[in-house]
Amino acid sequence: WMYNVASGWLMTSLDPDPLMVSLVQVANNLPMFLFAIPAGALADIVDRRRLLIFGEAAITITSTAFAVLVWLHLITPLSLLLFGFVVTIGSAITAPGWQAVVPQLVSKTNLPAAVAANSVGINVSRAVGPAIGGIIVAAMGIAAPFWLNAFRNVGVIAALIWWHPPRRSGTPLPPESFGNAIRTGLRHA
Repeated sequence: WMYNVASGWLMTSLDPDPLMVSLVQVANNLPMFLFAIPAGALADIVDRRRLLIFGEAAITITSTAFAVLVWLHLITPLSLLLFGFVVTIGSAITAPGWQAVVPQLVSKTNLPAAVAANSVGINVSRAVGPAIGGIIVAAMGIAAPFWLNAFRNVGVIAALIWWHPPRRSGTPLPPESFGNAIRTGLRHA
């Protein structure tokens, strides 16, 4: 959320046209709309841990390139929108995987509390993140939130590499096809 406010702030210095500033929010939110259902299907048919490692690594690499461009003052309005879109594609692809691993992290009796705590954490970060982002931009410059966004995942990736979820018991079913998984998800929704 620090990154979102910094992106909007940066666009106002690059091109203060209201359409361009509003397109920052479109670029940062459109991937969830476009990719959430396919990402949910993907999280159901592939190894979630590997999906999360790959997705978080892609976010880190893309965010680092983005931070370098901002830091070197090479970012343009179009590249800001493009990088915002690409970085949040990674977030859209990993979001269902993160939700799906919660039952593997806590016992069944603690699952309702873990889901609630996860929801609270997301909502608190949505409320506090933009304020912290504004403070960081004012204190350290516009590139700082982009660098923080780039490196925030290093610890997460390390934890995912270290973590090995318990093996599923029972007879494994054959993997569902991607198209069938999407249809099942749409039918369920």
